[in-house]
Amino acid sequence: MATSDTKLADTDEKIFIGKGEETAWLTLALANRHGLVTGATGTGKTVTLQVMAEGFARAGVPVFAADIKGDLSGISEVGEAKDFILKRAKEMGLTFQPDQFSTVFWDVFGEQGHPVRATVTEMGPLLLSRMLDLNDVQEGVLNVAFRVADENGLTLIDMKDLRALLDAIAPDGSKKAADDEEDPLAPIRKAAQSYGNVSKATVGTIQRQLLVLENQGGAKFFGEPALTLKDFMRTDRDGRGMVNILVADKLMQSPRLYATFLLWMLSELFEELPEAGDLPKPKLVFFFDEAHLLFTDAPKALMDKIEQVVRLIRSKGVGVYFVTQNPIDVPDKVLAQLGNRVQHALRAFTPRDQKAVAAAAQTFRPNPKLDTARVIMELGKGEALVSFLEGGGTPSMVERVMVRPPSARIGPITPEERKAIMDASPVKGKYDTAVDAESAYEIIQKRLAGTAAPADGSAGGEGGGILGQIGSIASTIFGTNVKRGRMSTGQVIARSVTRSVTDKVIGGVAADLGKSLGGSVGGSIGRALVRGALGGLLRR
Repeated sequence: MATSDTKLADTDEKIFIGKGEETAWLTLALANRHGLVTGATGTGKTVTLQVMAEGFARAGVPVFAADIKGDLSGISEVGEAKDFILKRAKEMGLTFQPDQFSTVFWDVFGEQGHPVRATVTEMGPLLLSRMLDLNDVQEGVLNVAFRVADENGLTLIDMKDLRALLDAIAPDGSKKAADDEEDPLAPIRKAAQSYGNVSKATVGTIQRQLLVLENQGGAKFFGEPALTLKDFMRTDRDGRGMVNILVADKLMQSPRLYATFLLWMLSELFEELPEAGDLPKPKLVFFFDEAHLLFTDAPKALMDKIEQVVRLIRSKGVGVYFVTQNPIDVPDKVLAQLGNRVQHALRAFTPRDQKAVAAAAQTFRPNPKLDTARVIMELGKGEALVSFLEGGGTPSMVERVMVRPPSARIGPITPEERKAIMDASPVKGKYDTAVDAESAYEIIQKRLAGTAAPADGSAGGEGGGILGQIGSIASTIFGTNVKRGRMSTGQVIARSVTRSVTDKVIGGVAADLGKSLGGSVGGSIGRALVRGALGGLLRR
């Protein structure tokens, strides 16, 4: 942003956030030490988030942010010189210059953005149990199901795969035919029972919880093409960071799905990105709005995972910024990792509110000129108390500042503007059409029909014939047929390479077959052929 005082413009090293008696700068080299933006409803948190996102994008840092109310979408359009914006800029000694930022919209439901999908295998039993609100016994059975799937070559991609697997591990003495033929799923059931008692009642409870998730639209999240997280880490032709916005207004109707999805994204970033050390600026900045949903009623195992990811993802060059109403919404172990703080006004109407004000004041480095607890309750809209890391990573003294006005539009965009942005998106067509590859459901159905490959995989991975053999050989070479767990280096390389190759090959094969067979039939067959050969490489 051009200013009348060039000292207040963003630089290659710092982002200008606001101004009071002192100027508030967010140092890019320390931005991956995470942060916290808090304040009551209507105090300006979303505008502050937009100002920070704009600053990161100008510096060439990609941004991912959840948009709960739709207000953040305006960052994609040119700002408007409204009276209140001009007044704020003049008070701060700035000259308002409209701007806009390259934006990609994402939506778990695929309605207002590109679909976001993950496979059931990638989600894993811990996060899936959290999403389904399972108790310890039910989570244990889900862990058994994942182990059995790994040992029997049953790839879990979507909900029907998981349902079929749960049916397969549930004990059922009626499966033997009159002529005493063996149950075709007997090896799977036996494997499940070897890990402990798997009762039909517990499996039934999990199935009912899956139905609840499906009714909330969660089934759309599981499938392929699975999201490649590096698609979030792009810059535009001008070298600015892309702003990735997750449309979350509908997703927020399923708060557990929302929180688990964002935690899955952080976990995947943590696992996939290499160690980066201290960088001059982050590789990606992640804004987690309504962050209290992540911690509400979270079991200890999940809290440990959250703390680990937040603590260690800094070394991968990723900054995480939690946005919530009260600082007491964030557990102390996580709060201790958040070095950059922006505190908007809080109102002390109840004992809990008073506790939140006191807690917020105590988290700042004291400033002798400010009574922090009193000022927190006096802040006006657009004002904030800030403390950013400086020097060797020590927090600066808390300062009262007026947050600068955003350069892009404040408020939501129109459906026509959104459509135009999606039509010009760099990932247009990559995720928009779901692919139903052969996986656990199809394999189990074949076994029940007596046409499946042997459980030991002697016919070649997910299917017989030359394509199955290719997949089996490649899986052995790359090490992707290792039991599920943390991916080896070979697995990481294999998944990355084959996803890239598959995206290109599928497009070509589907296009060629589409010409000869016509319409979506050709595309479906093309995808099936290529996935048969390479699909196994994309799993853990």
